[in-house]
Amino acid sequence: MKRLPFSKYMKTFNHALSNYIHGESIYPFYASYKVTHKCTLRCSFCNVWMEDTPDLKKPDVFKVLDNIGNSSIVVLSLEGGDPLVRKDLGEILEYAYKKPFYLFFTTNGHLLDKRPMEEYGKNIDFLHISIDEGHDNLEFFERLKEFQSYGPEICIQVVVTKDTMDAIEEKVKRVYDVNARTVIMPACHLDGTDDYYPDPNKFKEEIIRLKKKYPNTITTPRGFLDNINKDHGCSTSSIIVDSDGGLFYPCRTIGTRLFDLTKGDLMDFVRSDEAKKARQDMKNCDRSCGWYQYFATDVFASPRSIMSSLKPYLFK
Repeated sequence: MKRLPFSKYMKTFNHALSNYIHGESIYPFYASYKVTHKCTLRCSFCNVWMEDTPDLKKPDVFKVLDNIGNSSIVVLSLEGGDPLVRKDLGEILEYAYKKPFYLFFTTNGHLLDKRPMEEYGKNIDFLHISIDEGHDNLEFFERLKEFQSYGPEICIQVVVTKDTMDAIEEKVKRVYDVNARTVIMPACHLDGTDDYYPDPNKFKEEIIRLKKKYPNTITTPRGFLDNINKDHGCSTSSIIVDSDGGLFYPCRTIGTRLFDLTKGDLMDFVRSDEAKKARQDMKNCDRSCGWYQYFATDVFASPRSIMSSLKPYLFK
């Protein structure tokens, strides 16, 4: 994992302090950028593949990355769809890796054998591979050591439905056995999909039990487990950028594309009255969808929660 410039850490601290003083997440720290909606799968709990949103050409992708690099974002996850479908992905990764943020890369893994992963791995800090029943790739648990050879730290992303609660431990043990990491998240109920969302309290109890039994393996923070059992536990400290450069705000669940990252400055937008109103809309939302990205990123404001997430990497 690369080191960011010291000035980036100082700016991040100042933005976190500003959020605390104002009592709202004005400045986001985590972003996912869906560089494509295209995917080789049609997962039943996902609706991204249902949307016909165009992909940006490479120069405009670079504009989005420049914008994010000049913002408060300290972690960027390149996602899809499956970003491995993009033939220009190598150039995108190389450009993104030079920016002052940690670069996550998330894939369902079905195209790993058809791409130069050792080369891609040189420009990735954390490689997230989704492995579970919904992604129809449980056999990939046999290949975890191979995936580790790509170079970056790997983290197995497991989406849990109400029907697969009993199978979580088996997956965690496979990850534990090769000294890798896993993030466990519930399948939130998205528009246009059936409801697979597991009972949040039972989910919390099981993940806490497994964190104790398989130490330094599960990165799902305690703060997330607490937040999904509150009436309101989400935050705009995390944002999602769509494949056309549009920013869902305050979130992808209730928000629309309020801003285009190819045309304006992200930091100017989050300080605007329009953004402030959208954040208030999020506070008034009673959906409690449990979307991991929005319910987990309060770790930046909670020392206890951030240690819960980072401990598996610090104590291997």
